[in-house]
Amino acid sequence: MEPLFRQVLEKYPDDVKLVVKHFPLKSHQMALKAALAAMAAKNQGKFWEFHSKLFENFRSLSDQKIEEIAKELNLDMQKFSSDQNSTALKTIIFRDIQNGQTVGVRGTPTLFINGKRVKSRSFQNISSLIEKELAKTKTR
Repeated sequence: MEPLFRQVLEKYPDDVKLVVKHFPLKSHQMALKAALAAMAAKNQGKFWEFHSKLFENFRSLSDQKIEEIAKELNLDMQKFSSDQNSTALKTIIFRDIQNGQTVGVRGTPTLFINGKRVKSRSFQNISSLIEKELAKTKTR
């Protein structure tokens, strides 16, 4: 989804804000650890780089792979380890999970534009939905 996100953000740099909410699936044993690791990387300004590496390696995710990615991105490993275990990050992720459940999220990725679920994830469809939302703000 990242190439699609980049495309949308390039087309609408002043009108679209991308917000990532975590929804680690229970069926994926490394999902919660990966989400915590991504948030720990965010604390060092490397969320997107870490996020990309996680998805590149999703079939082989393990504690060792997560550590390898962190080292590859030159993260402060002591801070990274500490942040992965922080209550603050766990609270954010569990809040995201609750929010997702409240709005009916069942899988990832699930996309919303102004609170409306996006069913067709093509660039053309997303652009059309954004244009409709932007038109609403111009008529107010």
